[in-house]
Amino acid sequence: MAFPTAVNDQITDAVTQSNVKVLGEAPAVALGQLYQSLAQASATAAQNAVTNQQNANQVALAVTTRCVQSLVRGSAGSVAAEQE
Repeated sequence: MAFPTAVNDQITDAVTQSNVKVLGEAPAVALGQLYQSLAQASATAAQNAVTNQQNANQVALAVTTRCVQSLVRGSAGSVAAEQE
């Protein structure tokens, strides 16, 4: 303690130690929050990638189905025309 005061020395020491503890933990807490934010952002990016891939697969399936329908209708139409 720097100089004697009217407050009990134990109280001032406890407050000082609490302040030092908070200041000492601040960098670790800040890094912890940063890592949590990065993990959340990475997880969200991965989830978006999976969702986009599923949507692209559904579009590809729809296109494939439409192409097969066109091929089946086209070949059935040509077979019916040949039989006449």
